[in-house]
Amino acid sequence: MVGHSSRAFSANTRLISKDPTPDEVYGRPENFLEIEVVHPKTYGGGRKMYTTYEIVCRTNIPIFKLKASSVRRRYSDFEWFRDMLERETSRVTIPPLPGKVFTNRFADDVIEARREGLERFLQIVAGHPLLQTGSKTLVAFIQDPNFDKETYSA
Repeated sequence: MVGHSSRAFSANTRLISKDPTPDEVYGRPENFLEIEVVHPKTYGGGRKMYTTYEIVCRTNIPIFKLKASSVRRRYSDFEWFRDMLERETSRVTIPPLPGKVFTNRFADDVIEARREGLERFLQIVAGHPLLQTGSKTLVAFIQDPNFDKETYSA
């Protein structure tokens, strides 16, 4: 018969677990990244109308230069950003943006649906480890209020 180790558990052994502290339950995880797309604002009139969306970021991931930031971007900026991400990497499938809308694009429900889609898009790409470390545009797009596409298009 094979001997049993003194560290082996018997059928009657109970594992004792301690209750987590409130900080362990409610505190922020070691690495966290919160991204929201909020407060759409529409500007202009007629054919010159456009909507911007506020990107709010809270994180402690070192690649992000600011722990908290807020910037505004247009849908066309998101299109450019997605295109840049696809050019920067072939190892990651970049999710689609919410589709272009050609009728009633400034209706509240259309803007809200687009806002939700843009938020999902950013949460996926910003949370991807390969994009966090490999993208030249990711952090700037999300955090830099003076972001300029021309700087990154060269």
